Amino acid sequence: MLQECVEQVAALPVRQAEDGTLEVLLVTSRETRRWIAPKGWPMKGRKPHRAAAIEAREEAGVVGRISKTPAGYYTYNKRLADGGAVPCRVAVYLLIVTKHLDSWPEQGQRDVQWVSNEAAAMLVEEPELAALIRDLARPMNAVDVIALDTQR
Repeated sequence: MLQECVEQVAALPVRQAEDGTLEVLLVTSRETRRWIAPKGWPMKGRKPHRAAAIEAREEAGVVGRISKTPAGYYTYNKRLADGGAVPCRVAVYLLIVTKHLDSWPEQGQRDVQWVSNEAAAMLVEEPELAALIRDLARPMNAVDVIALDTQR
């Protein structure tokens, strides 16, 4: 029997580097220390994109302008404490970072790293997330995606 996917939300923090290329901020997961986008469970009373922005602030210490619609989705198997796994479908919202905070709730629990979108795509384990990160560089950059999103 197929297990139904559980929904999660993620922020993909991005900024434009001095040379005009796109940089992505990745964080490590707490248990396995693999590179991921800040993500978590939907929050009651909050729109999904707002919940994703909160996750980015708590996990990576970044704030900015978040897209209202997902840039895409990816799936992965969330590992459980009992050794099992649950399939998750993650809605990814672009976050144009305007500020990196001096301190944040999970600062000592995770590593954070700004990398090129090409490097980010190689660092994450989830193939669908890697493809989404690679696609940010074409045909327009994330700033254009945000501008289009706010015009809807």
